[in-house]
Amino acid sequence: MAGWTVESPRRLTVDGPVTRLDVRLVSGRLNVVAAEGPTRIDVTQVGRRPVLIDNADGRLTIRQERGHGWSDLLRWFRMIHRYPRVDVSIAVSADVLADLGLVAGSLVVSGLRRQTRVHVTAGQITLMGLRGNTTAHITSGPVEALGVRGDLTLETVSGEVILADSAADRVRAQTVSGAITCDLDNPRGSEIRLTTISGGITVRVRADSDLAVQLNTASGRITSGFPQLRSSTFPVRNSEGVIGAGNGKLWASATSGSIALLARAVDHDGEELP
Repeated sequence: MAGWTVESPRRLTVDGPVTRLDVRLVSGRLNVVAAEGPTRIDVTQVGRRPVLIDNADGRLTIRQERGHGWSDLLRWFRMIHRYPRVDVSIAVSADVLADLGLVAGSLVVSGLRRQTRVHVTAGQITLMGLRGNTTAHITSGPVEALGVRGDLTLETVSGEVILADSAADRVRAQTVSGAITCDLDNPRGSEIRLTTISGGITVRVRADSDLAVQLNTASGRITSGFPQLRSSTFPVRNSEGVIGAGNGKLWASATSGSIALLARAVDHDGEELP
């Protein structure tokens, strides 16, 4: 077992394979990227609470301590915006199982291909090129996923959800207050479920997609670039139908907000048009 207490900027190389990565930081920036070679940790900024690093049996844990008890917890939440920021970057194997948490700040993950779980209380999440099973939750702030495949779950209480260049097998995106914007690569065989209570939903798919579509909103408009969808207004505004062979599924629901389904043009050879 190896351990470090980092109180000033420092670079570390971890001996041996790392199969699991657990990170819990308070305020600042966390970057995790898939890379070949040994696991490397670069701490470029440290607040008044040191960064504690432990490595045992292939499990790498990086954390900051905080107070215990309700009084300490309430004081911690009131003072979170005043905490000196930490800045941690981690290069790790693409096959690592990652569980990443940040209270306030920016979290970026790229290139991992197994299971990735991300939780941020207030800030921003960016996911790039992930595979496998990915789950991201943020209470206040946006979450953005670019080029993600596999199973993808995105949740935010107050913030925008953005999904681009995605060919995920299963997508679940949900926000209480915020918009959802999706630009899907080619969702044949995919299952896509989008839900927002207060906010609009915009989805763009290829014109030659194969999707069974159901769109509904209690208070808002539905617009579609696919004439094969049928619309009704009772008891709620609804639009549904089949695009192509209908192998995939797209379900979008907004309580207070509009829904737009856009068609991305392709030529006769299936290439996207500019």
